[in-house]
Amino acid sequence: VQLQAFGGGSVRAGDSLRLSCAASGRTSSSAPVGWFRQAPGKEREFVAALDKWTSGTVYAGSVKGRFTISRDKAKNTVYLEMNSLKPEDTAIYYCATRDGRLVTSAMSRAEQYPYWGQGTEVTVSS
Repeated sequence: VQLQAFGGGSVRAGDSLRLSCAASGRTSSSAPVGWFRQAPGKEREFVAALDKWTSGTVYAGSVKGRFTISRDKAKNTVYLEMNSLKPEDTAIYYCATRDGRLVTSAMSRAEQYPYWGQGTEVTVSS
């Protein structure tokens, strides 16, 4: 499984960005895809995840209502639409997936995802 994350950039507070995570190889049609981020000097944190089996979504509290995760089945791509961006959203964003399903409560755990993209950088200035 290969993941490629792209779409990052430098924007101002209040702007929007859409990140994409394109998957290739032997991808699962039912496994979740998660977005995580790591800010300079901080630990990696969960942002959002989408369960491809149920289409259910999970969000971190800090992004709920501002970010939306979705997917295009035909393109095998998962998106992270980020609106009302804040300087604290500045980070490298990574997408990740796995081979099998996960219970909803585990979808936010980075250690549950063995496949990771290379990351795309998002910088939000005030």
